[in-house]
Amino acid sequence: MWKGVVVAYIVVALCYFPVSFVGYWAFGKTVDSDILVTLSRPKWLIALANMMAVIHVIGSYQIYAMPVFDMMETVLVKKLRFPPGLTLRLIARTVYVAFTMFIAITFPFFDGLLSFFGGFAFAPTTYFLPCIMWLAIYKPKRFSLSWFANWICIILGVLLMVLAPIGGLRNIIISAKTYHFYQ
Repeated sequence: MWKGVVVAYIVVALCYFPVSFVGYWAFGKTVDSDILVTLSRPKWLIALANMMAVIHVIGSYQIYAMPVFDMMETVLVKKLRFPPGLTLRLIARTVYVAFTMFIAITFPFFDGLLSFFGGFAFAPTTYFLPCIMWLAIYKPKRFSLSWFANWICIILGVLLMVLAPIGGLRNIIISAKTYHFYQ
């Protein structure tokens, strides 16, 4: 598992960091929150980027939504007495995906909401709680490379947990001033 996590993080870093750095170098602050809106040419690159975004979202959404799917299907089967099976899964998951799509379309400042709630939920569980658990369980030697790496992740994770909701709330407030439903 550890080797798989390391490889996954390396692949993610190799994919995202060059795009971020080159994108900022090329466009600077003129980039919208959705970079695909900023691009105007070449058309094939925009189409390829949109296709990659769809593939990425289809895979990642399914993984992140699994606990919600499981909870929803458990309630439907145990409390509401729906028969378990493929039909229930197909209908329940489709309704859930349609509902979240409706929310995302209704509120164009959805990225601000993700930053706001993500700072509270994803930053702790992804960045610093695993490092705290690692330090508590394995107790690496003080001032070793592992000890420093974990403390750096803890500090950056706490900063992210504090700053992401502030930035998300700022984005929501700015967007809400000129917002009209389904404009």
